[in-house]
Amino acid sequence: MQKVVILIGAPGSGKGTQSKFLKEYFSLAHISTGDMLREEIADETPLGLQIKDLIAQGKLVDDKTMGALIESRIVKDDCKNGFILDGFPRTLEQAKMLDEIFLNHAITNYKVIELHVDGDILIKRITGRYTCSSCGAIYNKFLKAPKVEGTCDVCGSTSFNQRADDNLETLQQRLDIYNTQSEPILDFYGKRGVKYRIDGSLEFAESKQDIIKIIEKN
Repeated sequence: MQKVVILIGAPGSGKGTQSKFLKEYFSLAHISTGDMLREEIADETPLGLQIKDLIAQGKLVDDKTMGALIESRIVKDDCKNGFILDGFPRTLEQAKMLDEIFLNHAITNYKVIELHVDGDILIKRITGRYTCSSCGAIYNKFLKAPKVEGTCDVCGSTSFNQRADDNLETLQQRLDIYNTQSEPILDFYGKRGVKYRIDGSLEFAESKQDIIKIIEKN
């Protein structure tokens, strides 16, 4: 049976880590809207050219175009066993549109998994993270510092980078937007009985087992 998973979570909740694991564990396609937009533009498909034109005009990609993009993606061969949606839907309108797309393709067995993490933990995860400039190893000054201060555990480099947008002010803005948009989406799926909440603050080994159990439920 095809397995379809919609992952919803705030920045720093672990969607990327969980998506990568689930893709391998269940042999699912990982559908990231950001990646899809870039691929369509790079391939210069009719839809990609349309998206490129919108971006060139400084406009956001509208819901109708996003819906067409999603619909064209989920019928590809690598989605036959199932897929993970990461980054869509972001609004209630998109959730309703996705509902229609699923109906069009007889997708009825899907699960929405919310990775819930308290705000103070998210702040530590995002504002504390930095990477090794040489090998890309990821650290966190609050949660996972190198064994020897200032020296990468993997390659021994002493040079590190932190993303400019990994600051408290930017994060708070992103969290405010996420909380405002996600509440009606989660309510929408909750009424359909397909929403599950996972404690995203747990260790990965523990939270992944909870997600496996949810996906394997009939």
